Amino acid sequence: MTINEYQTLAMKTLNPALDKKQVLINSVMGLCGESGEAIDIVKKWLHQGHALDKDRLIKELGDVAWYLAEAATALGVDLESILSANIEKLKNRYPEGFSAEKSQHRIKGDL
Repeated sequence: MTINEYQTLAMKTLNPALDKKQVLINSVMGLCGESGEAIDIVKKWLHQGHALDKDRLIKELGDVAWYLAEAATALGVDLESILSANIEKLKNRYPEGFSAEKSQHRIKGDL
C-alpha cells in the first residue's frame, strides 16, 4: 500500500458531518492526543518500571498516522506531497546527514 492509498482508505472513516475547518481542528487535536498517548507509553517504560508495550505503541502510532492523513485531507493535499516536502527540507538542512552543529545553528528562516 502506498501512503496515498492509506490516506484514501483511512479517510473513508472520516466523520462526514464535519466541515473542512472542523476536520482540520479535529486532526490537529487528535495528533496532540495520540502523541500524548504514545509518550505516556514511553514514560511508563523509562520511568515507572513497565515493560515497553510495543504493540500498544504501534497502535498509537497508527492513530497518529490517521490524524496526519486527516490533516492533509483538510488542507487538500496528499500525504506523499507532505512527506516529500519534508525530505527536501531535511536534505537542505542536513545535506551530509544529521549534524548537531547545524541543528543548533540553523539558517535564518529555516523552519
